[in-house]
Amino acid sequence: MRHEHPRFTPLRKLPALMAPLACLALAGTASAMKPAASTIQLNQLGFLPGSAKVAVVPDGAARTFAIVKAGTGTVVQSGTLAPATASPESGDKVRLASFTSLATPGRYQVRVAGLPDSAPFEVDPGVLQAVNAASIKAFYFNRTAIALDERHAGVFKRPAGHADTRVLVHASAASPARPAGSAISSPKGWYDAGDYNKYIVNSGITTYTLLAAWEDFPGVFKAQDLNIPESGNALPDLLDEALWNLEWMLTMQDPADGGVYHKLTNLRFDGMVMPHQATQPRYVVQKTTAAALNFAAVMATASRVFAPYEQQLPGMAARMLAASKAAWQWAQAHPRVYYQQPKDVATGEYGDKDVSNEFGWAAAELFITTGDAAYYRAMNAPALQASVPSWAEVRGLAWMSLARHRGKLAAAADQALVASRIDQLSASLAAGWKASAYGIPMRPADYVWGSSAVALNQAMVLLHGYRLTGKRDYLDAAQAGLDYVLGRNAVGLSFVTGFGARTPQHPHHRPSEADGVAAPVPGWLVGGPQPAQQDAKDCPAPYPSALPALSYLDHACSYASNEVAINWNAPLVYVSAGVQALTPGAAK
Repeated sequence: MRHEHPRFTPLRKLPALMAPLACLALAGTASAMKPAASTIQLNQLGFLPGSAKVAVVPDGAARTFAIVKAGTGTVVQSGTLAPATASPESGDKVRLASFTSLATPGRYQVRVAGLPDSAPFEVDPGVLQAVNAASIKAFYFNRTAIALDERHAGVFKRPAGHADTRVLVHASAASPARPAGSAISSPKGWYDAGDYNKYIVNSGITTYTLLAAWEDFPGVFKAQDLNIPESGNALPDLLDEALWNLEWMLTMQDPADGGVYHKLTNLRFDGMVMPHQATQPRYVVQKTTAAALNFAAVMATASRVFAPYEQQLPGMAARMLAASKAAWQWAQAHPRVYYQQPKDVATGEYGDKDVSNEFGWAAAELFITTGDAAYYRAMNAPALQASVPSWAEVRGLAWMSLARHRGKLAAAADQALVASRIDQLSASLAAGWKASAYGIPMRPADYVWGSSAVALNQAMVLLHGYRLTGKRDYLDAAQAGLDYVLGRNAVGLSFVTGFGARTPQHPHHRPSEADGVAAPVPGWLVGGPQPAQQDAKDCPAPYPSALPALSYLDHACSYASNEVAINWNAPLVYVSAGVQALTPGAAK
């Protein structure tokens, strides 16, 4: 990920809230950052009536639990705790309380003798709507080249930053038509993470995941009003937001040869300032094979998503497909041009020296969109395994797209192979879910940089597995991944800003620290626990633990556990939509 080493004194923040369900955070203000030991952990927002419902209870003398109405304490259900299981990643022993049969809408708590009652949670058909909307609107809050006005941004309004209409060509990106020091226009797009730069590789998986959410669950988004400047136009708001970044990505392709610049960046990271206060010169840096292939995959996907909107966006779908094919051709001619950080550049690298998975993904998307069997052959499907997606490992995206469109694939596609790739990966994740002390698919090795997104990308795979096979275990395991990021974890924190009884207050996110507003920008998923603690030397506060599931620091210094990133938020959009759409009894 970004190996950033900021040095600053963060601003003090207090909790404040924006979306309707985020009001739960007020209950946790006074004790928001106390250790989670000896407390009941669960999804702090709540559950759809038809979903699996599980809480994690510290092992003790109790063997039973009760579900009580919040506020009155009236017992509505009781049950037996599962046997105690040790959790090596968090160093504790816990028991699971399962109350899936609780389907009556209301506000409840879990009660266990000898422990404080759990945070209140809702059972309601609309329980995930607000967090889904906020997870998308977080992208609006990270837009470049536009002022965020009060009507759409509320207290998070700010002047425009980084117009990027005069971006310099770095020496590493120079070509005869665009020599070093010449200028191009490359506006729009999203700030990548806590920093103010823009990276094609990370934009690839991010934008794809938003488009995939639309392709899989359009009913969740068709009538959604995010209160963004484009709301009310002829496009769904999710596609409006994705288009803001797609239009930037198109500017990153060199029209002379189809190659794609790896990133648009300062030479150094900005300080902890607002976007309009960050005025360093900006550069496009080096064309790479990884950038070209990410670009080709996403533009092929976008061309089919936007094809029905030809009247609203004349020629856009065709332009995207042509851009995709040109980038593919460049990558075919330049198959091993890996990113090499120039000596005068010190921002995020997103370096990747194995692009075989990117070739497979781009070929799959072009095959789906065009039906040309040559792309399927180029994918080399028998050799391409499926894995949980990340920015550097996108093989799984190819298989999810093929599974999504399996009914329309040309005859060249091996339908049985498509199904087996998704089912086998889902089965492996479900096995981890069954073995986990916390009842989640996460295993000790999954607590890496951006572990929260690992949980959600696992859930995204599992939702595909459920759609493909109808195996309920896959849906319940996906629900558990969502539960994990919303509070069912060893830290006892909802990792989404503004949503839950205990939420991050100091994400490593420049606007959240520099805007003078007490609350962080809502709807952002923070990176989450991971034991490497690359930022420990830069943080005045120590990490509370070195154990993988507890190695988390809610401090703006902590880019290794508390940064936000667009590629982490995208699976939150997908999973919160997919759980709504696929849970039995939910509105479709």
